[in-house]
Amino acid sequence: MNSTINAPNIKFSLDPSSGAPIYRQIIQQIEYAILSGRLRPGDRLPTIRSLAVELKTNPNTIARAYGELEIRGILTTQVGSGTFISDKKPVVEEDSLNRKIREVLARFIQDMRDLGVEKRELVRLIEGYNQ
Repeated sequence: MNSTINAPNIKFSLDPSSGAPIYRQIIQQIEYAILSGRLRPGDRLPTIRSLAVELKTNPNTIARAYGELEIRGILTTQVGSGTFISDKKPVVEEDSLNRKIREVLARFIQDMRDLGVEKRELVRLIEGYNQ
């Protein structure tokens, strides 16, 4: 695995009011980033310490998330090199994925309403969006 590749395509964010434990939120964000292609095999994740500082959380929380993903084969750790995305894809239950999609969509629609974007304009914007 290439230790020079970082994981620039994931921005972790925590929601303390969601009711989900912080380590589970981190696990889910890594899994969804892998499934969406933003994280690929060989990508290096931030160190436990740097991610803990960035998220203002306990390093043990990050270690727990990384550890669980490593046990499931999603991550591999190379001593002295870092933690990397493995070739194994996470298995996300369809119900969990659908719930996450609904949450993201609800936030997006609310944000658009707050900006004064009407439904027809929103549909037009989505249809015309190019990545």
